[in-house]
Amino acid sequence: MVIDLVGLIRPVLRRSVLAALLVGAALPAMAETLGDTLVAAYRHSALLDQQRAVLRAADEDVATAMASLRPVLEWTLEHQFIESEGFESTSTTASLTASMTLFDFGRSQVTIDGTKEVVLATRYALMGVEQDILLTAVQAFMAVRAATEQVELQQNSVRVLGQELQAAQDRFDVGEITVTDVAQANAQLAASRASLSSAEGDLRVALEDYAAATGAKPQGLSAPPPLPTRPASLEAAQAIAQKNHPAILQASRMVASAELGIAAAAADRKPSISGSISGRANKDGGSQMELGLQMSQTLYSGGRLSAAHRGAMADRDETRATLLNTSRQVNQAVGIAWANIDVAAAQIRAIDEQISAAQQAYDGVREEATLGARTTLDVLDAEQSLLEARADKITAEANLQLAHYQLLSSMGLLTVKDLQLGIPTYDPSAYYNAVRDAPYTSKQGDNLDRVLRALNR
Repeated sequence: MVIDLVGLIRPVLRRSVLAALLVGAALPAMAETLGDTLVAAYRHSALLDQQRAVLRAADEDVATAMASLRPVLEWTLEHQFIESEGFESTSTTASLTASMTLFDFGRSQVTIDGTKEVVLATRYALMGVEQDILLTAVQAFMAVRAATEQVELQQNSVRVLGQELQAAQDRFDVGEITVTDVAQANAQLAASRASLSSAEGDLRVALEDYAAATGAKPQGLSAPPPLPTRPASLEAAQAIAQKNHPAILQASRMVASAELGIAAAAADRKPSISGSISGRANKDGGSQMELGLQMSQTLYSGGRLSAAHRGAMADRDETRATLLNTSRQVNQAVGIAWANIDVAAAQIRAIDEQISAAQQAYDGVREEATLGARTTLDVLDAEQSLLEARADKITAEANLQLAHYQLLSSMGLLTVKDLQLGIPTYDPSAYYNAVRDAPYTSKQGDNLDRVLRALNR
């Protein structure tokens, strides 16, 4: 499984406008931090539970392959009723047989090694799912904060425009302006109320998304922590990604497994040697012991073995191409996140200047309007320009926050361990260590029982 990182980042960017106001209004004393949100998402995710079960199934494949090197012990109890030429007789026979592959020219060992590579690949797939879960949690956190602040912004706009409408009405009452000016102020207030309703709807949607990601709606969210430190250069970030990203590591393990698949297909052409021992006893007290040694090899299979070998080579070529494509996608994702950080930072600097100028213009237009030198429409236009500039800064700040966490994800560093969240994490080796030797009963089986109980908790 290869994760499409570009496809993951694009929808996050499309919704980044929602992650607008990240710092501002006073929040409850017990507000949840971004770290709290990430911890809740990690513990709540059913998708992580699903992938962990997939990993445990892969662990059992190693146990299955390991069992092929061990003896097989079978018992049989047979009862026969025989009638011949008027005579009837019965016979009861019990038998116990043990058989074992003694030598297969490495076929079984290659299979074991291949399943181990699949286990490692599945572990990296689990890490990739963990990154997806945490990135979704970051997005949900930012979206709720943005939607909350957006509601407050629109509420303030409604209050200000209400005051503007009242001022326009007062000036109309004394004959300073016409009814057209009052209508313009009224229309702007109605538009602001519509924007407030939309913002309230966005907040409800963001709260539902947050609950889906973490298991509960937040009582309040604190400001995000300082922005993560990024590497010194884009090239350095891409080098880190090539070494750490779980999608690349997963694809590398699948290449190794495919290489072993070719060796396994070649080994199927070789002979195998097996031995067996069996004992039989009947109800009359008779007994029989047999010891056998068998060597076999497929001489002709109708082309099946050749086809399997060619298919294994094709699978190897596919995994190599997948690895190359994944590597390129990861580099692209790092480059996109890096560029978004630079763009957002530059936008914030430019918008700060825009806000300063728009504020100055708004103050001047309002003062001139009180002297009759400006119309109500001039005041409304100036206020709208200021509001749009502030909204643009909100969007740029949101993009800056998201781009930093997207960069961490694209470098393979958005994990509980790398973020140092300080909580116990799932140990993928615990179950593997309990089952890799294919335990049946005894102390190993008891250890496996304890691991399963811990996982269920």
